[in-house]
Amino acid sequence: MNEQKKYLLTEGDLPKAWYNIQADLPQPLPPVIHPGTMQPIGPADLAPLFPMALIMQEVSQERYIEIPEPVRDVYRLWRPTPLIRARQLEKALDTPAHIYYKYEGVSPVGSHKPNTAVPQAFYNKQEGVQGMTTETGAGQWGSAMAMACNFFGMPCDIYMVKISYQQKPYRRSMMESFGAKVTPSPSERTNAGKGILTKDPNSTGSLGIAISEAVEAAATSGGKFKYSLGSVLNHVLMHQTVIGEECLKQFEMAGEYPDVMIGCIGGGSSFAGFITPFVREKLKKGKKTRFIAVEPMAAPSLTKGKYVYDFGDTAMMTPLVKMYTLGHSFIPAPIHAGGLRYHGMAPIVCYLYDSKMIEAVAVHQNPVFEAAVQFARTEGIIPAPEPAHAVRIAIDEALRCKQTGEKKVIAFNLCGHGYFDMQAYDDYFAKKLPDFEYPTEEVEMALKELPQVNV
Repeated sequence: MNEQKKYLLTEGDLPKAWYNIQADLPQPLPPVIHPGTMQPIGPADLAPLFPMALIMQEVSQERYIEIPEPVRDVYRLWRPTPLIRARQLEKALDTPAHIYYKYEGVSPVGSHKPNTAVPQAFYNKQEGVQGMTTETGAGQWGSAMAMACNFFGMPCDIYMVKISYQQKPYRRSMMESFGAKVTPSPSERTNAGKGILTKDPNSTGSLGIAISEAVEAAATSGGKFKYSLGSVLNHVLMHQTVIGEECLKQFEMAGEYPDVMIGCIGGGSSFAGFITPFVREKLKKGKKTRFIAVEPMAAPSLTKGKYVYDFGDTAMMTPLVKMYTLGHSFIPAPIHAGGLRYHGMAPIVCYLYDSKMIEAVAVHQNPVFEAAVQFARTEGIIPAPEPAHAVRIAIDEALRCKQTGEKKVIAFNLCGHGYFDMQAYDDYFAKKLPDFEYPTEEVEMALKELPQVNV
């Protein structure tokens, strides 16, 4: 009987190209709108923030874009990542289902984020940019960008959501170890931060606010610094497809194919990187896989938001994108899954959801941590609070199989470990984790501030 647990590729199996799902969508994505002219933006509009190579990737309709060799060389520090059969979890659940997880926590910073941080730093360096500004929620993206900038010899200026800055001091230490400068957001360093603090001196911050600060810092640097985003944008989701492309090869090795694929969503990049190569197989070959996006009940963009044009940040400095949004002024509750505290969602993920190509579910953080602890005690890995959302739904799907007797193949993306998130586990064990109810009134107020776009 084959009891194999790990399916490992060699460095020679590392994908040579990223997959761009825009080439295979039935219709093009809705255009991105300039907030000043209310017209679709062109490359020149994005030039103050991004290098031209990334701008071209953002709008590209090419199916595959070659991964530069210097990027693949850095990838080889941790890629390909393992696909693991969760046999102990299966036994504990007494389920006929086969459960697999793609483990991105083996990267140097413990998450999937370097998959895009490395190419972003590379392309900026190649175009002569002197340094990078960015934001971070839980600290995973900031850690990845700090590492990538260090590898390519550039300073990195990071605005970290204040509640996460306070809850996760060792994430800050990691960023500083790679040479980055970390500022709690909102801060007095930018006009955007000062404006928020004037309204609410005790603001715990949000990703939308931190984005505003990082964008402003780049835009006012006289071209010396550019901005980088860890999720949401098309090119970011594309860089993450190394996850799904590897996964396809690994399921071939396992002799199986996933019936259900599950991932957490904050901005949507790890989920999209995991599933879009399989969405391609569904579109082209008629595969029947279900795709489930899992979000926190405290920030349920897909399940409770509106599919409309909105700003990606709180201070209304970014272009307008059509997405499921809770309103750019909505500040999510300070849940421990800091990477999921975002008011909007990646346009590609929103398109897939609106087109009924993927499903979405929202969950509270106590059942999420219950699942995370069960996973840790069976599989030996403590999940980050973000992918623990996917663990919850994977377990639920496996228990459903136990009831029906179906032998489904369930796969989820364990996009990071939780070894810097132990305060969250302490709070869970001490029964101090509140389950924040979806604040209908606050969201309705935020949605009243949506921009008027006629496209």
